[in-house]
Amino acid sequence: MVSVAVLASHSALDVLDGAKDEGLRTVAVAKRGRERAYREFPVVDKLIVLEDYRDVLKAVDVLKAEEAVFVPNRSFAVYVGYDAIEREFPVPIFGNRFLLRWEERTGPQNYYRLLDEAGVRRPRTFRPDEVDRPVIVKMPEAERRVERGFFVARDRDDLYRKARRLADAGVIKLEDLERSSIEELVLGAHFNANYFYSVMRRRLELHSFDRRIQSNLDGVFRLPARDQLEVDPEVRYIEVGHEPATIRESLLEKVFDVGYRFVEAARRLVPPGVIGPFTLQFIVTPQLDLVVYDVAPRIGGGTNVYIGVGGQYSKLYFGKPISIGRRIAMEIREAAEQGRLSEVTT
Repeated sequence: MVSVAVLASHSALDVLDGAKDEGLRTVAVAKRGRERAYREFPVVDKLIVLEDYRDVLKAVDVLKAEEAVFVPNRSFAVYVGYDAIEREFPVPIFGNRFLLRWEERTGPQNYYRLLDEAGVRRPRTFRPDEVDRPVIVKMPEAERRVERGFFVARDRDDLYRKARRLADAGVIKLEDLERSSIEELVLGAHFNANYFYSVMRRRLELHSFDRRIQSNLDGVFRLPARDQLEVDPEVRYIEVGHEPATIRESLLEKVFDVGYRFVEAARRLVPPGVIGPFTLQFIVTPQLDLVVYDVAPRIGGGTNVYIGVGGQYSKLYFGKPISIGRRIAMEIREAAEQGRLSEVTT
């Protein structure tokens, strides 16, 4: 029987726990100094500790010996890199490895193009000198490139003023501004919808919703308005956790609609399209429109909130709540038993 392997970061605990629930052997590939949780929690059958995450490319022989199916997460994409994943990692990956690079906002493969192909509403985007309304500027931090140097600006002048201030403080680099993603600021309620497209059952499943907890944005939220004005904190958008959420049932029609549209668009642009989990992050406006502002074409970062509990909507498919991690393991196990692993891996 195959084993389930994952880079030990992001949503790995959900993947590992789900694989154990399905009776599969588990392999975690960790970076030295960040492996503590994967030693403490008894859900790892084989722990591989490397000096750097990218060294997973050197662990290919071990993964092959374990008959591993590798489950990609955001850390895998960021630290190993798309080119290496597509060309230098000869281990079966659960899902479409060529879809991972479409999570970016810039370049020829980007999620704006996916959403436009799907006919899904998204925020309008601008170049810096085109800004004529409130916007959110999405760019990396100056030093920690995987973290968010995001900021909000009310117009073009405010954008340049804040960018210079953040650059002077060492938070961002001004030269990154031209390559940043500048989106109209859409106000509303934020949700992350966690879907699963099953090749084995030929259906799209909606499993759960979650919301982000971001530092220090979360702390700023907790300050009274008077204190916010007096302190004038520099707001940061560093993702540090998630919390469960539900959405009103009358909106589920639209949630399913954008999910199906995304699956069909991915199938056209990046065949074979979506396999397994993906997350669409959207805003519900006061007019009850859904505006998708971010895409994760792999397991979402918020699925850990349902470890041991299971996504609330998953019960409606299986008669019991299951986590996305377990749903992945179910798909892998069923495919292996039926000799169809090639249909759920790339």
